[in-house]
Amino acid sequence: MVLGMFRNRSVTSGASTALPLPTGAGRIGCEVVDPLGQPMGGADVKVTALSNPRVGVRGKADPYGLFVATLPPGGYSIAVTADGLAPVQQAVDVIAGRCMPPLRIALEPARRLPLPRAGTWLFDPPHTAVRFIAKHVGMSHVHGRFTRFQGDLHIAENVAESHVSVRIDTSSLTTGNRTRDNHLRSADFLDVENYPYIDFDSSRFVHRNGSKWSVQGTLTMHGISRSVDLDTTYLGTVNGGYDRELRCAALAKAELHREDFTLNWRSMLARGIAVVGPTVQLELDVQAMYHTDDVPQPPE
Repeated sequence: MVLGMFRNRSVTSGASTALPLPTGAGRIGCEVVDPLGQPMGGADVKVTALSNPRVGVRGKADPYGLFVATLPPGGYSIAVTADGLAPVQQAVDVIAGRCMPPLRIALEPARRLPLPRAGTWLFDPPHTAVRFIAKHVGMSHVHGRFTRFQGDLHIAENVAESHVSVRIDTSSLTTGNRTRDNHLRSADFLDVENYPYIDFDSSRFVHRNGSKWSVQGTLTMHGISRSVDLDTTYLGTVNGGYDRELRCAALAKAELHREDFTLNWRSMLARGIAVVGPTVQLELDVQAMYHTDDVPQPPE
């Protein structure tokens, strides 16, 4: 399989025939525009073969909103997404030996998800995950999670004034390797005997666009408190599960720098301690249940 991407206006607009096609391949492209008809640079584009999802290519539209791909012949799906805008999916055929005219794909504003009702929501541990990803020095990534935590979310009538608090039990860390886990819990890293919890308390919610929010607050770890912004995607509210509880869901991410919390990576590296690198990606995949004595009825 020969795959290629060329992001150049002259290539996409028809002059792409100036670039030779690999034998048996075809070329397709798209021009992505925003709701005002202006070029949508940076939009995510994914092209997938209908007959085999593993065949395809993905990337971002260039500053002119253009994306071009050279692919084996066959039927494909082009999916285009951008923050705050409704995704678009369109079928296209790649024909051997032909450079197809670019598709014009116009993105429209996404339907605003109804916000959670005002009140208290409690994290549902069986349907919530607190994960982290750390770079293993000079090698691959270390993936882990915390298995014990609690959290509550207080939604205000003015959502910007809402509050969330999370407490994570540091001794519940697991990466699937007992020796590494014991080391990460030791005084070299989390020092769980002296600092048994990681706490996050928000100060305010800031709406970015669409379903994107920034939850700003203070993270306390290893006895040190630092301001942290959680890059949050709100996933909506639903009456679901076996218990028919009213639930809301969100995915929140942040990059933490270990030395901000006196976990001195350089000092550890000099001593030959090279378990994880200086930054850690923290991810909270949250489902929360509305806290009420009455089981809410599904909306009409």
